[in-house]
Amino acid sequence: MSLIVLASSSGVTLQDEGRPGWLAQGLSRGGAADSVALVEGAALLGQPPGLPVVELANGPARFRTTKPLRIALTGAPFRATLREGGEDRPLSWNTSHALPHGAELSLSPAEGGFAYLTPAGGIEAPLVLGGRSAHLAAGIGEALKPGDELALGPDPGGSVDMVLEPVPRSGGGKVRVVESLQTSAFPPEQVERFRCTTFRRDPRGNRMGVRLNPEDGTGFEAPGGLSILSEIVQPGDIQITGDGTPFVLLCECQTTGGYPRIATVLPCDLPRIVQAPPSAALDFRFVSRAEGRAAMADHARVLSSLRDRLRPRLRDPAAMADLLSYNLIGGVVSAHHHEDAP
Repeated sequence: MSLIVLASSSGVTLQDEGRPGWLAQGLSRGGAADSVALVEGAALLGQPPGLPVVELANGPARFRTTKPLRIALTGAPFRATLREGGEDRPLSWNTSHALPHGAELSLSPAEGGFAYLTPAGGIEAPLVLGGRSAHLAAGIGEALKPGDELALGPDPGGSVDMVLEPVPRSGGGKVRVVESLQTSAFPPEQVERFRCTTFRRDPRGNRMGVRLNPEDGTGFEAPGGLSILSEIVQPGDIQITGDGTPFVLLCECQTTGGYPRIATVLPCDLPRIVQAPPSAALDFRFVSRAEGRAAMADHARVLSSLRDRLRPRLRDPAAMADLLSYNLIGGVVSAHHHEDAP
């Protein structure tokens, strides 16, 4: 069983939970930019969240099935179309679907962001340094290209047409941060202004990081900040670059850096940065370490309960080509059943 890539773009890659434990060797964790979308897709299909999936970073792709299979679509909503027998029909997002043999699936961005195609059974790919994801900044793997055939693992079996209300993280909003090792290097008035400033997500950004533009146009500065020694950095760190602009590091960031860090985004809130569309407003709120640990625990509980929040998708009878195969009203007797007919 496989998926054949018919069309792709530079931001379409295989991703999983990444490769922890290699920072000392200069390799960041990588993996899916929106880790929540992995868990949502797995919940919709009833499988573990660590299986490789297709990540679409604001780019389109098209696939053809070689066998019937189940999929889930999560992350930033894309336009999804299934072509079967010369006819196209749209597919809903945050939903599991059954794809027939020989069908073509087209995915294209709506407002941008990171979208995920999760096939039941995951995608079989070589294991490199404990992971199967592409890490383009480190030269591991590559973007998918037309003609690639993605082998699929065994489907554990389960329902389709199930819907999951996504964990809220789109559209920007409030983001919780904790102090970094260099927050104290910034004058208190600079930190307070950072806390009170609304930022807009810059259109420029990738899996390495996202630039933020202060609404008032004024940058930030730590005295002597450009002469600090390089040290370990991690996803979520907010570096202040030489021109005073904040830059939030993401999953494929470098492992060391010399820019001062004014704060660090909680891992549970980092998907809100990842999925913020261009020009979305973002506000940062400092929390204590204890509050941060509590927020992470709450987030873990939400993710562990996703399967309990699944519900069947309500289908429009007018759009159901196989309408006669459904018993839409309980208790109706088949017109073909005439055992007691006079």
